[in-house]
Amino acid sequence: MSPPPTSRWGRFRALTPRQVLIIVHDVVATAAAIVLTFAVRFEQAEFVSRLPALRYLPLFLIYAAGIYFVVGLHRNKWRFTSLPDLYNIFRAASVLAVSLLVLDYVLLAPNVLGHFFFGKVTILLYWLLQMFLLGGSRIAYRYFRYTRTVQRARVANAAPTLLLGHAADVEVLLRAIESGAARRIWPLGVLSPSHADRGQSIRGIPVLGEIDDLERIVADLERHGTRVTRLVFAPSALSPQARPEAVLVRARRLGLTVNKLPALDAPGPAVALAPVAVEDLLLRPSVTIDYRRLERFVAGKSVVVTGGGGSIGAEICDRVIAFGAARLLVIENSEPALHAVQETLAARSGGTEFSGHIADIRDRDRIMRLFARFKPDIVFHAAALKHVPLLERDWEEAVKTNVFGSVNVADAAASSGAAAMVLISTDKAIEPVSVLGATKRLAEMYCQALDADFARRSGAMRLIAVRFGNVLASNGSVVPKFKAQIEAGGPVTVTHPDMVRYFMTIREACDLVITAASHALGSARSEVSVYVLNMGQPVKIVDLAERIIRLSGLEPGQDIDIVYTGIRPGERLHEVLFARGEASAEIGIPGIVAAKPVQPSLEAVRAWMAMLEQGLARGERAAIDKVLREAVPEFRGEAA
Repeated sequence: MSPPPTSRWGRFRALTPRQVLIIVHDVVATAAAIVLTFAVRFEQAEFVSRLPALRYLPLFLIYAAGIYFVVGLHRNKWRFTSLPDLYNIFRAASVLAVSLLVLDYVLLAPNVLGHFFFGKVTILLYWLLQMFLLGGSRIAYRYFRYTRTVQRARVANAAPTLLLGHAADVEVLLRAIESGAARRIWPLGVLSPSHADRGQSIRGIPVLGEIDDLERIVADLERHGTRVTRLVFAPSALSPQARPEAVLVRARRLGLTVNKLPALDAPGPAVALAPVAVEDLLLRPSVTIDYRRLERFVAGKSVVVTGGGGSIGAEICDRVIAFGAARLLVIENSEPALHAVQETLAARSGGTEFSGHIADIRDRDRIMRLFARFKPDIVFHAAALKHVPLLERDWEEAVKTNVFGSVNVADAAASSGAAAMVLISTDKAIEPVSVLGATKRLAEMYCQALDADFARRSGAMRLIAVRFGNVLASNGSVVPKFKAQIEAGGPVTVTHPDMVRYFMTIREACDLVITAASHALGSARSEVSVYVLNMGQPVKIVDLAERIIRLSGLEPGQDIDIVYTGIRPGERLHEVLFARGEASAEIGIPGIVAAKPVQPSLEAVRAWMAMLEQGLARGERAAIDKVLREAVPEFRGEAA
């Protein structure tokens, strides 16, 4: 029977020509180390007297080749030679030196020659020469490749670049530049917020000063004939303490292109530079996400995402693929949105099998058929209508989609055997003053009631809702709206000077949504069915508008005016995270809190649904409002 491919014999047979060449090099270096040791250590007469012993050199070389193979010197690429590789060389040379010591002191001296053939000084000299010949060639090759990479960067239209951040963050990019993974970047220097980095150099790149020295350093370099064209922010340079907003404004005034390096703990390529977005600078530090937890939860699962072409839905699709889902079904009622998300996912799918279908969650039969055919493990329900003023006018559509569409998805998930369904909810469902908030709260209540019913029947399925506030850069949010208004020359429109909202990034919101689902499906069934994301401190909308104007290199009131348009129907000045009398509890996961709202019975919720259907059939807004007020007593919306 042939040996398994993981055995040493299997690995030996799988050697590549490059690896064979490395082994040959190391064996030749070993022979050279032995001969050089004799030549350096002994005078001519003693050297000649020991020449006959060299007939045993082939045996020692075979032994050395075996040691190198076991240690794995042949597996490391020389252009990436690092401390672990040099440590392996130290181990191999030490084993060979100890072997010679045992041979000389235990076998030859007492039993054969009666005296030492090598001696301790000779063996020590051999050990040093052996490490030098094995390690020196690798270091020389790496330096040769490094100089070629640097030279190529300087002549191939590479952007003269300043790097901003702590040494540990900046080194990641410098290593990528050395290896060729990051191209068209010519690092001129580092600006570090750490006093410990001052006067130092990082992989040969000097720390030229602190971040506040930006203008001076750019001017100094230009006087010496080098014009800086790019800044790269490391994650530490985007922390609030480093005042990145002010740095970005100054960089834009200097005409510099600005990029950022992703955080080291974020999934995806660690050296893929991206533009610095306004959203990176407007929020509190993001919550630390346990990505291993999410990978364990999602890996190998079959996932459905409704509304997968929207901002939240598309990001959830991207995340579940990143975390290793086996299958993904995207449901979207907009053909252009579905096409766009499929094109995006096709480039990132990896091992995930994904498909998309045009479907409206209000079409109960079609949703039931799609779920029954796909048989999901997890369902993320992101499909919804969400624009407050529009839904105040077209309230029937809000009820059809946000209430009955959610009921259809929940029932389809349950009937198809899904382990969990996650309803993407909103902070506007808390003490709602709008049709959007009331319909979302009623959808939450249906999921709560169905989850409680499963719990009573010892069912394993979980139905949960996750509430959060405004998401930066989502479709229809204020940030892209403000950007478009600024690009058009203004004015920037704000509804009220005291309007306040909670904000977070799409990536953070979606990661926390998946984290909440993993908690709900934990080892012990949790009683939590409504989760609230920690949104940090609320942001005043007018302050947000002013900051975006300044980040665009303009001045509010001078270059761009801010105009107040008045509060729109269904809006309130201040959003809340918990209703009066609604209990909350920590669940032991940063960024997520459990809410304990009123939980009606499934029979009561279904009775309200029946009355809603009757009101819709008659087109009576007053009847709809009556049902919503009965189901959600804290609802304070105005009847049409």
